[in-house]
Amino acid sequence: MIRVAAVGDIHLSPDSRGLLRPAWETLGDCADMLLLAGDLTRHGTVEEAEVVAAEIKGLPVPVVAVLGNHDYHSDQQDEVTDVLERAGATVLEGGSTVLDVGGTRVGIAGTKGFGGGFAGRSAGEFGEPEMRAFVRYSRRCAADLARSLLDLQEQGCEVRIALTHFSPVPDTLAGEPPEIFPFLGSYLLAEAVDETEADLAVHGHAHLGTEHGMTAGGVKVRNVAQPVIGHAFAVYHLPVAARIDVPAIG
Repeated sequence: MIRVAAVGDIHLSPDSRGLLRPAWETLGDCADMLLLAGDLTRHGTVEEAEVVAAEIKGLPVPVVAVLGNHDYHSDQQDEVTDVLERAGATVLEGGSTVLDVGGTRVGIAGTKGFGGGFAGRSAGEFGEPEMRAFVRYSRRCAADLARSLLDLQEQGCEVRIALTHFSPVPDTLAGEPPEIFPFLGSYLLAEAVDETEADLAVHGHAHLGTEHGMTAGGVKVRNVAQPVIGHAFAVYHLPVAARIDVPAIG
């Protein structure tokens, strides 16, 4: 049984230093890893990233993260990534990593992702260059996720997880104003997850959304934005020989 702890949208800043550390120090008792689903800072500054780094440094489980839109706000995303990686996190953007959990190879593919909307109500790559660039960026994020998940499949990873900030499905956006769904996720991410038969998809971003969802292909999707789960992290259990998860709140 693989125990996946996850949370996103923690939005740390200097005035929240030490807020999550006491809870995260217990992860060794209940989880095999901690996934951070973006928006780790408020404004994407190095100073804020240092606060996150202090929270994760030396934790008893591996930490894998993607950045969110807030983490890009100050155009210091590369510096934010460096700070987190120096603290021991693996930060993914279009790539993947493999963890050995008791002899089981657990592959995690990650990207921030982007918006664009969902089937029947999505943006098209047509018209003004700004709109075409918007859709192309979303397509590139999804293509990177699909390629990374496929690579994990080819490496023989028994468990494969997609980690994003933006949502792959509208299910986990329920509670948000429908008018902003196109800015909260993209069906292209779900296609990447389904095409490569991932076991679980984890995202954040939608503070007013819903925790549980599913792709058209039957992959479980979990919105782990902290305002949604209401805790320092949630834990999902993934049987190695099956593609279902049993959630338990941490």
